Amino acid sequence: MYKDAMEKFKAFGIDTEKAISTLSSVPVSIHCWQADDVMGFEKNRGALSGGIQTTGDYPGRARNFEEMKEDLDYALSLIPGKKRINIHASYKTSDSTHDRNELDAEDFRLWIEYARARNLALDFNPTFFSHPMVKDNLTLSSPVEEVRRFWIEHGKRCRKIASVFAKELGSYSVCNLWIPDGYKEIPADRIGPRKRLKESLDEIYSEPLEGVIDAVESKVFGIGLESFTVGSNEFYLSYASRHKGVYQLLDNGHYHPTEMVSEKISALLTFFDKLPLHVTRPVRWDSDHVVRLDDEIIEIAKEIVRCNALERVLIALDYFDASVNRIAAWVVGVRSTQKALLLALLEPSKELKEAEEKADWTKMLALSEEVKMLPYSDVWEEYLKREGLESGFSWYESIMEYEKNVLSKRV
Repeated sequence: MYKDAMEKFKAFGIDTEKAISTLSSVPVSIHCWQADDVMGFEKNRGALSGGIQTTGDYPGRARNFEEMKEDLDYALSLIPGKKRINIHASYKTSDSTHDRNELDAEDFRLWIEYARARNLALDFNPTFFSHPMVKDNLTLSSPVEEVRRFWIEHGKRCRKIASVFAKELGSYSVCNLWIPDGYKEIPADRIGPRKRLKESLDEIYSEPLEGVIDAVESKVFGIGLESFTVGSNEFYLSYASRHKGVYQLLDNGHYHPTEMVSEKISALLTFFDKLPLHVTRPVRWDSDHVVRLDDEIIEIAKEIVRCNALERVLIALDYFDASVNRIAAWVVGVRSTQKALLLALLEPSKELKEAEEKADWTKMLALSEEVKMLPYSDVWEEYLKREGLESGFSWYESIMEYEKNVLSKRV
């Protein structure tokens, strides 16, 4: 079936062998927080806060590092391709009493050992939510000096931790900064918080660190923060454009429902040499549903490939669903993202671009519609085979067996 598919794609000038080889080399950073509903490992952890929430009570949530490691390993065994792991500062594994403004790399030594043993790299995120020092929904933009100092130190320490990850694991580490800061009601002063946030960021990023790719992540709003977000798209885009080495991360759930991240990719790649990306699935708002193979995910993947930017766009996942089996959520989300990339790699982009340059809109329309019926699934199955994975739906039964033997016993 694959040989037949290869010939059908070849008739349109598409090299399936090249597509498979390229896809196997594209790293996807898998978020640890899907396993435990963003709870983290801190001993004094409280309820999830900061304008975000997880819904559902599916059994089997990972309650500690050992359980998360077990679940991650099982998920990784069912996911093809090159992978990374993305963790938050709230997932420290040491027994130290360090608060977030005191963290160091040794607090994440077990993560480093875990990644090294599996030939993985680590990305990192400061955790600016679910903590007593988030005062009035403000952190780096707070008018209270003590609050600002606490979070500035947290940001600085997280960048240093990411630098250790990069050095010890032999790969870059994306250190992505997102803060929940904002107001429920329309504020009397918008520029004051933004000036304070700029000053805080200037201090956090004052020291260049080897191996760290710094990113700032904007958002439209959060629950209880509907009227004003300090770290808006315009703010962070302006900040990144003025600070060499700091990039704006695009999260496709963090914009107005009529805004498409697929349209923003080429705009940022025109000015930045790298583009960090969080892939999720918003349903009416930033609801962080499990990624599916929908139109926007496919369009995002096509833009990355069309821009010849697979090495410049740093892809990570960011969703959390407690209403379904959490390992299945990982597998479905990563595979859907990879399927979108495969569809993009199997697009006759050269012919489409040539037709567009000649203003041959008829050929563009006809060709783009004709290739929709090509046997993409046969190429996907061949990709899985070469990655040492079974084709079909057997992975689901495997997860259900794991749920029966492992997850169901976590009570």
